[in-house]
Amino acid sequence: MISYNPGYQSAVKDLKESTKQRFVAIDFDYPAPEIEAEIVAREAGVDQDTAHRLVDIAARSRNLRGQGLDEGASTRMLIHAGRLIAAGIGLEAASRASIVLPITDDADMREALTAAIGACIQ
Repeated sequence: MISYNPGYQSAVKDLKESTKQRFVAIDFDYPAPEIEAEIVAREAGVDQDTAHRLVDIAARSRNLRGQGLDEGASTRMLIHAGRLIAAGIGLEAASRASIVLPITDDADMREALTAAIGACIQ
């Protein structure tokens, strides 16, 4: 068994074709929004409304893949943000710390993501 993200840091860690041919491959994508919100609510200890807002933020970041972001917010990032929220940090600050800052160093992209978070909060 091997866990491998094709194309992710491929210049450094690409598998040889002969190695890849020795395995069966399964593609995974993000869970459906309802399921992802359930996962976030359960794992982070937040209510469904908060979990749905975090999933909405993630969807907006995922729509920016290929337009300045290499990848969007992961479910793991949403759980981190949810745990901060459950500990008393506000949604905007928790999302910035757990999603925006770790996902990109580009100032314009951070601004766009922050605006997306603002739209999800209202």
